[in-house]
Amino acid sequence: MRFHMKSGSDDNDIVAATATAEHIRKFVFTSSHAAERLEIKIPELLQGAYSFYTWPCAPVLAHFLWERRQTLAGKRILELGSGTALPGILAAKCNAQVVLTDNCILPKSLAHIRKSCLANQLQPGVDIDVVGLSWGLLLNSVFRLPPLDLIIAADCFYDPSVFEDIIVSVAFLLERNCGAKFIFTYQERSADWSIEALLKKWKLQALPINMDDIGKESGVDVLEFMGGHTIHLLEITQSENSATINTI
Repeated sequence: MRFHMKSGSDDNDIVAATATAEHIRKFVFTSSHAAERLEIKIPELLQGAYSFYTWPCAPVLAHFLWERRQTLAGKRILELGSGTALPGILAAKCNAQVVLTDNCILPKSLAHIRKSCLANQLQPGVDIDVVGLSWGLLLNSVFRLPPLDLIIAADCFYDPSVFEDIIVSVAFLLERNCGAKFIFTYQERSADWSIEALLKKWKLQALPINMDDIGKESGVDVLEFMGGHTIHLLEITQSENSATINTI
C-alpha cells in the first residue's frame, strides 16, 4: 500500500537546489561472503538543522540492517525521525517497503528527506514514501500509514522533553500492528535519562541487542562511526501482558 503526500516543491527542483554548506557523504556497505556492494549518498547541510546531518547512530543502525538484508525484502518498515534517512534508504534499496517520516511542521526537513531519496534513485511516492508526523499526536497521517512489520529510528531519544511523545507514538503503532517491533539506536548523553518508567506506563518492554558483530561483514569498525560516543541498540515490543491502549 502506497500513498502520496503533496509537496510544495517539485522533487527534481529539490535535487537541483544546493547550498554553500552542502556536501554529499557516501556510505558503502559490502559483504565478505559475496560480491555485494551498496553505496548510499546522503546530502548533508553542515550549517543546517539537526535533521540535515547524519549522526553517529544512523550508520550503526544501517549496518545492523545491512547484515540482515535478506530478511528485509518485502518487509513494511517505518522510520521515525528520519533526518537524512540513511537506515530507511538502505532498507528500501534492500527491497523493503519503506515509509520515511519526520516532523510535519518542518517542511524543509521533509524536503531534505526527499532529496536524499532522489540522490539514491528512489522516487518519493513511487519507490518510497515520505510522510510528516507529529510524535504523540494522532493526526490523519498516522491513520493513513500502511500495515507495518518493523519500526526503526536512529537517535530519536535526543531530548527528554520528547521521550514520552515518542513512546506514545510507538505504543500506538505497535498496538495497531500486531507482531511488529521497534528497533532503534540511541546515543547516551546523560546517565540520568531513562525511558524505563515510560515503557512500563505504556505497557512496552525493551531488550538490548548485541552490537559486537555489527559492521564485521563489511569490514567496518563501527566504533569509528561512534566517534567516542556510547551508542546502544534496543528492541521494543508490547509487553506480554499488555492491554489494549484506549487513550493516547
